[in-house]
Amino acid sequence: MKPLRVISQALVFALLVPLVRADDDPLAWPQPTKEARPWSYWWWLGSAVDEKNLTKELTRYRDAGWGGVHIIPIYGAKGWEEKYIEYLSPKWMEMLKHTCSEARRLGLGVDMTTGTGWPFGGPNVTTAIASSKLVLTNFVVASGAPFSGKLPPRRSAPPDTAKADGDGKLAPGKGASVELQSFIAISERGERLDLTDKVDASGQLDWAAPAGKWRLFAMSRMAPIQRVKRAAPGAEGSVLDPFSAAAMRQYLARFDAAFAGYRGPLPRAQYHDSYEYYGADWTPALFEEFTARRGYDPRSQLPAFFGQGDPDVAARVKADYRETMSELHLGFLKQWAEWARAKGFLTRNQAHGSPGNILDHYAAADIPETEMYASDRSMLVSKFASSAAHVTGKRFVSSETGTWLKQHFNETLADLKPLLDEFFVAGINHVVFHGTVYSPDEASWPGWLFYAATQLNPRNSIWRDAPALAAYIARCQSVLQSGRPDNDVLLYWPIHDLWHNPKGTLSGNSVHHREWFEQAAIGKLAEKLWARGFTFDYVSDRQLAGMKQPGGYRAVVVPACERMPLATMEKLLALAKAGTTVIFEDHLPTDVPGLSDLERRRAELAKLVDCAKGCVKVGEVELLLAQAGIAREAMTDHAGLLFIRRAFDSGRHYFIANHGEQPLEGWVTLAMKASAVVMMDPMSGRVGVGASRQGAGGRSEVYLQLLPGESVIVRAFAGRKINGPEWACWKPDGEPVEIAGNWQVKFIAGGPVLPAAFDTATLASWTELGGEEAQRFAGTTRYSIHFDAPSQKAAGWRLGLGKVCQSARVHVNGRDLGTVFAPPFHVVVDGLKPKDNVLEVEVTNLSANRIRDLDRRGAQWKVFHDINFISLGGRPFDAANWPLTDSGLLGPVKLVPVKRWVCD
Repeated sequence: MKPLRVISQALVFALLVPLVRADDDPLAWPQPTKEARPWSYWWWLGSAVDEKNLTKELTRYRDAGWGGVHIIPIYGAKGWEEKYIEYLSPKWMEMLKHTCSEARRLGLGVDMTTGTGWPFGGPNVTTAIASSKLVLTNFVVASGAPFSGKLPPRRSAPPDTAKADGDGKLAPGKGASVELQSFIAISERGERLDLTDKVDASGQLDWAAPAGKWRLFAMSRMAPIQRVKRAAPGAEGSVLDPFSAAAMRQYLARFDAAFAGYRGPLPRAQYHDSYEYYGADWTPALFEEFTARRGYDPRSQLPAFFGQGDPDVAARVKADYRETMSELHLGFLKQWAEWARAKGFLTRNQAHGSPGNILDHYAAADIPETEMYASDRSMLVSKFASSAAHVTGKRFVSSETGTWLKQHFNETLADLKPLLDEFFVAGINHVVFHGTVYSPDEASWPGWLFYAATQLNPRNSIWRDAPALAAYIARCQSVLQSGRPDNDVLLYWPIHDLWHNPKGTLSGNSVHHREWFEQAAIGKLAEKLWARGFTFDYVSDRQLAGMKQPGGYRAVVVPACERMPLATMEKLLALAKAGTTVIFEDHLPTDVPGLSDLERRRAELAKLVDCAKGCVKVGEVELLLAQAGIAREAMTDHAGLLFIRRAFDSGRHYFIANHGEQPLEGWVTLAMKASAVVMMDPMSGRVGVGASRQGAGGRSEVYLQLLPGESVIVRAFAGRKINGPEWACWKPDGEPVEIAGNWQVKFIAGGPVLPAAFDTATLASWTELGGEEAQRFAGTTRYSIHFDAPSQKAAGWRLGLGKVCQSARVHVNGRDLGTVFAPPFHVVVDGLKPKDNVLEVEVTNLSANRIRDLDRRGAQWKVFHDINFISLGGRPFDAANWPLTDSGLLGPVKLVPVKRWVCD
């Protein structure tokens, strides 16, 4: 059996940055680069930015541990109209130059959207290159009867100005024009007449039906159908045709002109947002492109577009149409990517939502990007972005992170950690928060905001302890960006089975509505492999075609598949004959996709299937993988345990997170023989040589101790001994002792004002203890208490803070023990004095109570144009009736005696 790999299609040299290899210093974290630190979407409201505030904001991001920003100009704030800067104007380009220059000075990166709001579009998008919709109309005309139906003209006038709805869509007839593309008459005897040229400019047709009953099919183009959503001043206009490379070239001319005289540092990358070209399912060049790519004129099969006739023929024509549109969108993305690279930019692309092969669409960019919301997360769908990167040799995979996480100002840093862990496990290694809004210091609190974001900005109270979250991300991503992907299996996506459907036109492959995946064979098999601990990447037909041996993948697995292109079957057969394990789930393909030359292609497939029976494997996938010597990672047998692994020259990195409800403490089997393991805590930075032993089948076991929500990185070496401090597991060694007495509570940072300090013997929310001013306060409070060390002897002590709302910095006797922002809220303490120890806990709450107070008083802080500021679910935002949110140190605070336990 020989492994295989895919030839990189990326400009890999553009993504290379210095690495600290695990082999260089086995006990060291890689040095975080700016790409390893978190980035943020950075919305410029009205582009009303100035140099002084740009520098202030960038400095604050740098100081919080951020690595970069992504500029997205959008609609503006009310009352600031005189400060608006027209997009791409000379002054706007000056602000871009200042931003990139200051970012470089501060060690930050900068990306920018190739436009404003989303999706691509703007004032230079004419009707000819705007996104468009297919309009289907059919008529029946009796023998000898004149045609009396209503048709659109063959030529249309430019649309008038129209107001779009909240999603940027244009209502039919409001700003959109309809132009006839094709008009075909088909008799009941099968005679066919093309009447397109007989329709005049006003849509009139002077025609009477010949003998027999005739069906008439009209295909028309409606355009434009959408305005740019959340556009910035100077960038309003129609949305671009996402299926036309020529349209992209015309669109980019505006950016050529803007950058022609630009002399500042360039942004790192250009960005294309998720596919939200609503309703777009047509492009003016479709007839010619379809004919050239599929081998027949689609106008010869017009009834199929109407869902009429033989359902299988209709499904085949629709499949050919969908494949053509997928290829055209890929050409659209490649045109953009080629332009960007020629200018010196990299590219980031969110391919999800597109009605095509998103593996190919993700791979068109240098940095594929996915996203997950709060309630509809799928690591398996996010793997489409990382798979495209892994298969085509791209180092970074980014994620839009924190969109609609919870209700505004109720999001905690603790809420972000499990989302981040799931992204990491899905193969993402370049987090971009969604996000941060530029806000001038002159704007009153809470500053300028964006309606769909976790408000990660210096004005939100949770920002104070965000550096601890940033440090966690930087440690994780410094490892996950090093080495190389280490997945055993390529899981083929049988997209032609998805496309074979006689109904509708195009349907997007969304990260939120996932029927296209979860109800398909690939989704069901991926779920099984994932649950059983097999490591895999998805692969497309196009990517399979580029494969050469040898490489890192050890098998190709084909889910239950009915239709497969001949070229793909030929490639799989060639790989199998060359020694790669090729596995078909349940059965070999039974048919080919599409309509052209159908019988010949079916006969060719039958021959290939017959040849394949001697060299590929067919049946139950897990059994066949085991027979091929491909081991699963048994750690997934532990409920809620998630992992991803990456290889380095002398071993593997494992990122492991416990998302189960129960603590994990015990031996976990790795799918490798490890000579030594190094344990790395990404939350604290602690590193030590871990306990490992040889288990069954020559595989190693490592001892893990993970409470729910905790994560660890295991650096496993093959054939190398590591010397260094031992990784200690702390275990309870007696009864806990509560720290009780007089707590001094002092408000130290935040607003609207600092409430008066108070003392208390009972820990409770400061909204209960601190009076009315404390009920509206958002910020940080210091809890101080003097205590004596417990009389009982212990090797060490674990300080448990109990309930914390929401993050805390802990000091004992002036010593900084770290910041805790997620359960379990505890730290290890040593060196306690017998008497008069001082514990100080600085607790930061949410901004929810302060926002509640603003709305209860009717303050005017939601002052934004366009959609203004809405709540989760799209309703108008109003916090006036929110209950008070618990804030502060609620405890109980306890010292737990522990012993330092090292496995033998």
